[in-house]
Amino acid sequence: MKKIALSLLLIIFTFSIKAELKMPAIFGDNMMLQQNTEVKLWGWADKGKTVTIAPSWSDKKHTVKADNNGKWTAKISTPTAGYSTYTMSVTDGKDKLTFNNILIGEVWLCSGQSNMEMPMKGFKNQPVAGSNEAILKSKNKNIRLITVKRSSSLTPLDDFIGEWKEACPESVKEFSATGYYYGRLLNEMLDVPVGLILSSWGGSWIESWMSTEMLSSFREVKLPETEEDIKEKNRTPTTLFNGMISPIAGYTIKGCIWYQGESNYDRAAQYPQLFQTMVDEWRKLWNQGEFPFFYCQIAPYNNPPENGKKYNAAFLREAQLKSSQTIPNSGMVTLMDIGEEKCIHPRNKKIGGERLATMALAKTYGMTGFAYESPIYKEMTVEDGKAILSFDNAPMWLTSFGEELTNFEIAGQDKVFYPAKAEIKRSKVEVYSDKVAQPVAVRYGFKDYVKADLFSTEGLPLSSFRTDNWDE
Repeated sequence: MKKIALSLLLIIFTFSIKAELKMPAIFGDNMMLQQNTEVKLWGWADKGKTVTIAPSWSDKKHTVKADNNGKWTAKISTPTAGYSTYTMSVTDGKDKLTFNNILIGEVWLCSGQSNMEMPMKGFKNQPVAGSNEAILKSKNKNIRLITVKRSSSLTPLDDFIGEWKEACPESVKEFSATGYYYGRLLNEMLDVPVGLILSSWGGSWIESWMSTEMLSSFREVKLPETEEDIKEKNRTPTTLFNGMISPIAGYTIKGCIWYQGESNYDRAAQYPQLFQTMVDEWRKLWNQGEFPFFYCQIAPYNNPPENGKKYNAAFLREAQLKSSQTIPNSGMVTLMDIGEEKCIHPRNKKIGGERLATMALAKTYGMTGFAYESPIYKEMTVEDGKAILSFDNAPMWLTSFGEELTNFEIAGQDKVFYPAKAEIKRSKVEVYSDKVAQPVAVRYGFKDYVKADLFSTEGLPLSSFRTDNWDE
């Protein structure tokens, strides 16, 4: 009887414990909320409890009830972006949360692997060009930063470790260089506050950023079932989605920038479908329609052999280029001019970040009068033993800035490629070789490492490309 009574007391005590009012780390002091929309808020309280939300920018209070699991979700309207700071209180009648120094502006998610993760201070022995001066001058209370701490999980998590901070030397030096340069230019050109959410992990596969549901149609992808299946935390399918995307999914954003692909270069044929599936499903998860998704094409680098086999990363760059033509409201910036033969992390992060920003300013914010897309190979014809190439996105035609074009190769029916001569003729390029009388295919920069020598007149490099579809 004593045991039964004790058990009953334990049950009564357990059910008498009241859930603490709580919200995930994505909501906090110094946070940035997306302007002119209904932003999503969520958290936990005792089941059935009424939660009241009172933002200082509005006289209206919002109420919502926690469900049987104690989870509550609300949407509140935000004003036009500005430099006034706000507060917001959230209470369940017993506990109260107060958030201070809130700004309303443009919020972007920054994700990917090490070239997105690479902080302004650089990696050890791997600098970010010009970063020390940029860090010194970075104090700006109208740029807000939050980093999702690395987390790999077998199951989806609902929170993470991280906090919003104002931009200053101490916070900026630890933040993504690509992301910071992106946000800095948006802030300057739009004259509105900008918030950046960084969720990245170096060396990660794209599969690790996808959920179990997203990968269900990819039978070749082995999903982890136990902790023992997680051999590499950043290269196990679903683990980074669970640990670093799930906790922030739904936080209202304007769009996403992405820099990943280096770790998938040995599986290029699979990448476009994986990438499109991830983008489609992230958009569904956020429930904001086809929000903008801009990304960096991986830069040239002399990759070492993988598992004893040498792969050509140009096939992955080609896969990324194809994705830009199939994923709605997306765009790819080309980095063929900043790659480094012996380092996979280009030091010139300013170029990548600002090219992404330029694309967003044009495609998302409607600014005009400047170039933001690299020319793209369109078609090839053959005349008098020369391959004549034409291009889209080249209204001012093409240039090599006075240098000889050295990255072209040409082949005939035998599929053997030879170094080729190439000449710019207004908006076209003529390619030829005395070793190929009847050209069948042309490739430009189609190697692991090359240095771009073909640009739009505005200075944007062309992606590596090929006119053939041969396996090698």
